[in-house]
Amino acid sequence: MAKTHDDQVQTPVVNPDNVSVYARTLEAVSRATIRPAGELMTLTEGAMPIVSGVINGLARLRPAPRGVEREEVRLKGFRMEIVRPAGARSSMTDGVVMYMHGGGFFLCGLDTHRPVVAAIARRTGMPVVSVEYRQLPATDIAGSVTDCLTAYQWLLSHGVPAARIVFAGDSAGGYMTFATALRARDAGLPVPAGLVGLCPALDLDCTEKRAHPNYHRDSLIPLSALETVVKLGAEVNGRLDPQLSPVNNPLAGMPPALLIVAEDEVLRRDSEIMAQRLAQAGVPATLEIWRGQVHAFMAIFPNMPESRAALAHVAQFVRARIESAQIARTA
Repeated sequence: MAKTHDDQVQTPVVNPDNVSVYARTLEAVSRATIRPAGELMTLTEGAMPIVSGVINGLARLRPAPRGVEREEVRLKGFRMEIVRPAGARSSMTDGVVMYMHGGGFFLCGLDTHRPVVAAIARRTGMPVVSVEYRQLPATDIAGSVTDCLTAYQWLLSHGVPAARIVFAGDSAGGYMTFATALRARDAGLPVPAGLVGLCPALDLDCTEKRAHPNYHRDSLIPLSALETVVKLGAEVNGRLDPQLSPVNNPLAGMPPALLIVAEDEVLRRDSEIMAQRLAQAGVPATLEIWRGQVHAFMAIFPNMPESRAALAHVAQFVRARIESAQIARTA
């Protein structure tokens, strides 16, 4: 049984006994290469576009995902991609996932996350709208949320009911998932049917994370890199507005949420806090802890056994939320 840092909630590990060789290899490689590189790299606004360009360029070398069809949509300042199961007859008005990619608020985009987006489309049988929101240094974190809200408004304006839209995202995209839903609510828009956070960043203040045992255990993310990103993308005159963190906002009225995190990742604490505060606000929330995985494992390698299982849970949650909206409408 995995306990939170303050022992307020006990959450069972989803896979207590079986960690695949693929996951073990990914963890070992991450610990030996990616985390040390992140600790050594000096992250600056000038370096961000260079690193992002390299990552996106490498992603384009991969074969395109099979079993899906893609359509690009351009909005003001950013683009989106609608990924549908090949031959699917359902339209977005029947149900859609709006996916926001991760990447530390400055990395990645449509190309890097197309495999996980395609996997969700195939498993749900629904279109997935992947949003390539602007990132640092082109805009700050709040500006990224604005783009995601624009994407949501685009869906609403094209006749998709909010009750048939589920937000989903990994890492920084998990932040966008919750922050966009909160921004929509505060703007007087209807909230989506559900929220899926895959190893989400939900608290920009790193104090709790530095005190958590996973500060030393995480094999992928150096917390110093996240702190630098927050300074560049969220702080004003050295001050961080607590309301920029989704965990610090009033959560009553938010839709049901699914949170999936790795047992030893440093962002686990964010999901623990969010799960507690959603419960206190009377919002249904499920928190899954996965053993032996790295941060955002399901987005990095969607075909790993654990990734396939986690994404199956995501698909089940998405279908349940859309179906419940349809039942409520006909009742």
